[in-house]
Amino acid sequence: MGGKAALPGGLARWTCGMLACFALMTVGTEMAGWHKYRVLLALPLTRSDGGEALVRADMWFGNLTGWLQAAFLATMLLFILWLDSMRSLAETVWPQGQRRHRAWVLFGWLVPLAQLFIPKVFVNDLWAAAQPATERRRGNPLLTAWWLTVLAAGHWATLDYSPLKRAGTAGEARQALRQVTLSGGLHIGAAALTIAVVWRLDGMSRAPRQADTNV
Repeated sequence: MGGKAALPGGLARWTCGMLACFALMTVGTEMAGWHKYRVLLALPLTRSDGGEALVRADMWFGNLTGWLQAAFLATMLLFILWLDSMRSLAETVWPQGQRRHRAWVLFGWLVPLAQLFIPKVFVNDLWAAAQPATERRRGNPLLTAWWLTVLAAGHWATLDYSPLKRAGTAGEARQALRQVTLSGGLHIGAAALTIAVVWRLDGMSRAPRQADTNV
């Protein structure tokens, strides 16, 4: 992209790093949930029995769940800030191609129904603006795969792992663990594809600027 706006390369790296951290913490939380299930399976205790192994398993799972929720909020904040910085770049080279007001970079994730399509429209416009003027196209298979995964995570995944935290028997833990596993898989997939989108779009935004510098 051309213009005088600063390239958000550093912010892109921070965003990708936080996404990777969120994915790793998701894996850690799933492992802690599996460990609790194994403890309950081996030691058929209830919470009132005060088994030391179960107390430790609950402690690790509860702590990781809290950190995972904090990592999710930090990741969303960084991603929105990155989107806003990319919008600044897009407005220097193709302002007429940005179909939604800049405020939607935030409200698109918060307003019901708008959540289903506004963020994708926003990113499509940024993607087109990052391309040479003669080759601009909104949309890409990567963006489609990313958005479908994000929607799936938003519909089926959850960060509320309290059913597994409260589980006092192996049967209860096994049932709750299914949701934890599904949520974790969707969150990891969404994080991985978001990293790909951020990295690719950031690289596309740099190519024209580097070419201009070489000239």
